[in-house]
Amino acid sequence: MSIRVVLADDHAIVRQGLRLLLEKEQIEVVGEASTGVEAIEVIRESLPDVAVLDYEMPQLGGLGVLTEMPRISPKTRSIILTRHMEEPYAIEALRAGARGYVLKTQAGNDMVAAVKHVQCGEVYLSPRISKAVVEAYLAGTGLESVALTSRERQVLQLVGEGRSTKQIAALLGISAKTADSHRAKLMEKLDIHQVAGLVRYAIRSGLIEP
Repeated sequence: MSIRVVLADDHAIVRQGLRLLLEKEQIEVVGEASTGVEAIEVIRESLPDVAVLDYEMPQLGGLGVLTEMPRISPKTRSIILTRHMEEPYAIEALRAGARGYVLKTQAGNDMVAAVKHVQCGEVYLSPRISKAVVEAYLAGTGLESVALTSRERQVLQLVGEGRSTKQIAALLGISAKTADSHRAKLMEKLDIHQVAGLVRYAIRSGLIEP
């Protein structure tokens, strides 16, 4: 049986290129999404074997979608597609539950191998990512000094995108009061007391593009 894949990236040309690449290898693309919220719905409906998730999608990046995976499709294995080749980003993706980490600059060469390895239960990293990443991940080192919960990271990205409390609540399926509480905890943890500061932090963390 062919491997069933969902592609989630906010650039249609990237999805088109990956689809052609995968289908050449008899890997079936069963759904596409351009935002994190769309990705959650497509994955929930199609229950793919593998989900390829862009790190920096609007309305929840790849890590935000990973947070929802145990609930919406626990058997789906995920690959993060990213421009970030720095070790902390890769370690954070692995900690969040990703089984693969593929650089966009290497996707043409790496994606087919990544999908096949991940489907077999292995971890796949683009060759340009240091093997020290896996060692640091296994050793429990290399994380940012301020540990955010998965939900706080989702809220941080949405605040960075300029979403209102009401919009954040609707996108995450939580109450406005809970959304406000998460934002307050973020500000306390990060010692940031203005929304503009949260936006800058989200950019530095790679959750949104400047």
